[in-house]
Amino acid sequence: MLEYAQKLWKNGIISDFSEAGKVSLVVHSLHYGVGAFEGIRAYQGGSYQGGSGRSHVFRLREHLERLLASCHLLGIDVGYDVDALSEACVAVLRANALSEAYLRPLVLLGVGSLGLYSKNNPTEAVIVAWPWGAYLGDRGVRGGVRCKTSTWVRPDPTGALPRGKITGQYVTNVLAKNDAVRDGYDEALMLDTRGYVCEGSGENLFIVRSGRVMTPPLSATILPGITRDTLITLAREDGFVVEERLLTRDDVYLADEVFLTGTAAEVTPVIEVDGRRIGAGTVGETTSDLQRRFFAIVRGQDESHPEWLTEV
Repeated sequence: MLEYAQKLWKNGIISDFSEAGKVSLVVHSLHYGVGAFEGIRAYQGGSYQGGSGRSHVFRLREHLERLLASCHLLGIDVGYDVDALSEACVAVLRANALSEAYLRPLVLLGVGSLGLYSKNNPTEAVIVAWPWGAYLGDRGVRGGVRCKTSTWVRPDPTGALPRGKITGQYVTNVLAKNDAVRDGYDEALMLDTRGYVCEGSGENLFIVRSGRVMTPPLSATILPGITRDTLITLAREDGFVVEERLLTRDDVYLADEVFLTGTAAEVTPVIEVDGRRIGAGTVGETTSDLQRRFFAIVRGQDESHPEWLTEV
């Protein structure tokens, strides 16, 4: 069970989690899933900017811009801009003396009407934090994970807002994850309504074949991942041809390498999908190289992207 930090930020104030972390049973978002959230990581650094052991939040502004975009899609006025929310995230880390942590900003609709029309319900903005290791396990990050294609699909844009990180839209992702773990796998892969491979239950997907790095395009109803964007940038900087294109299950099965990306999952290799070995069944060279570069950047040991790091 996760142990949450003792202090949180709620509606502009740093408060004790034991009290401010409680919500009413008649909060609108609890009943209808109308809310938005983000996942953000802070890492303890190495040699960045001449210091040692400094803590940085990775791509903080981009995450908060996506949070506000998700709220805009829902018609929610958060009441705070990116600068204010950035300061709040750093304040939560400092208040809890956390050098490495996962931050969870959450915007929800509070107590008011319990009908579907919610324009008069107050907006609640919260940021909590906790220490969190590798989402798919240290073994998975080092040695790779096994995935299963889910029967649950990513909805098309006529029935969802795929660009948003919206609370209620994650129900099918939860079902896909639970089914995969129940069947002995580490993670689920989800298709879109046309049968193209989209992403994991909480991660974006990449494959490597014949020296090319490929990932589904945004038209495949995937979440526009911040870590996805990071890996596309790093792969191109390292000289790889990166293609954003529709992928079938055949493409995944026949790939030389497969890996998942996300704030929680970071860069996690995939060594098996639907009982089929991927490549040699071990972590591939391209995945290893990109994974190494990613961790060097987030820990401040690679100084090529200082704009991605916000000091705590």
